[in-house]
Amino acid sequence: MEEGGEHASLLVKDDASCHGDESQNLLEAKQGSQLKSKRSNWRAPALILAPGVRRAIPGLLATTPTVSLSMLLCNNQIAFSYIERMLIGYNPAGLECLESMAFNGIATNLVVYIRSVIHGGIASSASTVSLWFGTSFFVPILGAAIADTYLGNYKTILISLIMYLLGMVLITVATFMPSTSVLCDTSSSCLSSDGTQNLIFFVALYLTAAGCGGVRSALLPFGADQFNNEHSLDIKRRRMFFSSFYICVIFGVITSGTIIVWVQENVSWAIGYGIATTCIGLALIGFLLGTPIFRQHEPCGSPVESIFKVIVATFRNMSLEVPDDSSLLYEVRSNHTQRIKLAHSDDFRFLDKAAVISDLSLAYGNRGSSWSLCTVTEVEELKILIRLLPIWVTGIFFGAAISQMHTTFIQQGTVMNTKIGSLTIPPASLYSFEVICVTLWVLVVNKVIVPATRMYFANGAELTQLQRIGIGRFLMIFAMAMAALLETKRLQSVREAEPLSIAWQLPQYFIIAGAECFAVITQLEFFHGQAPDSMKSMLTAFALLTTALGNYLSSAIITFIAGVTVVWQSPGWIPDDLNRGHLDYYYWCFAALSLANFVVYLYFASKYKLKKVVIS
Repeated sequence: MEEGGEHASLLVKDDASCHGDESQNLLEAKQGSQLKSKRSNWRAPALILAPGVRRAIPGLLATTPTVSLSMLLCNNQIAFSYIERMLIGYNPAGLECLESMAFNGIATNLVVYIRSVIHGGIASSASTVSLWFGTSFFVPILGAAIADTYLGNYKTILISLIMYLLGMVLITVATFMPSTSVLCDTSSSCLSSDGTQNLIFFVALYLTAAGCGGVRSALLPFGADQFNNEHSLDIKRRRMFFSSFYICVIFGVITSGTIIVWVQENVSWAIGYGIATTCIGLALIGFLLGTPIFRQHEPCGSPVESIFKVIVATFRNMSLEVPDDSSLLYEVRSNHTQRIKLAHSDDFRFLDKAAVISDLSLAYGNRGSSWSLCTVTEVEELKILIRLLPIWVTGIFFGAAISQMHTTFIQQGTVMNTKIGSLTIPPASLYSFEVICVTLWVLVVNKVIVPATRMYFANGAELTQLQRIGIGRFLMIFAMAMAALLETKRLQSVREAEPLSIAWQLPQYFIIAGAECFAVITQLEFFHGQAPDSMKSMLTAFALLTTALGNYLSSAIITFIAGVTVVWQSPGWIPDDLNRGHLDYYYWCFAALSLANFVVYLYFASKYKLKKVVIS
């Protein structure tokens, strides 16, 4: 992807900042002995690339070139530290796998439980589940604000895991309680089950949503913060961490959707929920065991307050002229502040009015009200948010396209020949194939594509994060086009009375897995790296939110298209009987939407200026 103009070299040369290289050594020096005691070249995040336990010392030494066997044997304290880390196999990626299993252990079958056990109506059950899902996706924004402003990531995760575990325990207890035995069918109303059971269950349900939100908002940035960005090896490990974290999320979805759901429906609801509860219990224990080797950063104040201060100060100083020399703008002179200083940028210059000094004495004294004079760093943090906004919006449209994998792809598969040889393949099970493909794509990208780009570029540079996200956006166009062509071929096979095999869907799943690898995983890393120091959890949560908003957008699009096309010509493009519709036209609409989204992304990515840190 061409980055365009004067920014092309910046995207290559300054890619370290895109990887979150924010001069962490400066911050650590200012935060004192707490971080110094946790600094090393081999820390908890080096372990988190795999959610399991490091099996043996030789494997440890093989992945840690700077550590020799003699070092371990000569220094008992060092040896004990490394053995301790080897035994503490739990880590943010592994913890997320357990959290994903627990959450989806509730979510996947929740509507069935409310309908069959609590005896809710069809409409009310669906409404209850939708409300709970929406809450669980939006609570991370609140959790991120609390983490960035007051508690920090570590305390937020710890408190959230405790709330999560308490909620899961109460859900399991509620399922053990006897409920009113009533036959629910479409011809009769269901009697309400025991009120106490309902109260416990729903209180526990929203307690888990709150705990889940706190964990989701803080766990990913907390894991990324474990890396020392001064070392190129840690930068590579950090990239693998984001890949592993995402794979752990989808692995948890598959595990819960098979094992836990099967136990719930065929053995016992209580045992099924008990398994999910055990997952959160293990996550909490693993997190506590990892405490001695975790690096913790203190919160930097309210990000929302900082944003409003800049806006208010800008309007207050509207009559002031912005100096041509940016060094005349206000910045904290002391090096004792914990906030990393950002370099001035030339775009959105009207916001620089917030940092215009009307009295030169303020440059070295008390600046008075922070609502009338802000630092360059505070202004630049708002500029970063403005630059990220269009990138974030294109992520929502990308999320709408990728959500077809969970909806229309499955519906397409149900009207195809699901037999491959002697096996009957459930259409929804192809999602497992996509997860395997994501894993393969991650390996190919890191082991083949990245080294190849290093050899291609003369200075040994790699594809920038913006370029990788662009590749993902581009692959989505092909995935939608392939789905459209396949649907055209499928409709032709129906007319010829020769149903098409579901195996023809595998290529589109493979391509969409590549788009997911390049765009979704890299977007998490990009937002965390570009986020202002006081907003890392907040922007990571917003990056994750694109998936939820993409699903909402997809729902609105399919409802609109189905309604409009029925008016045009019955039965429309997406009728109940897909053999009478034109799902291929619907896919072509998404291919066109993905193309437009890619063009918009190219424009804003080419204009994007990476964050620059002032090293003093």
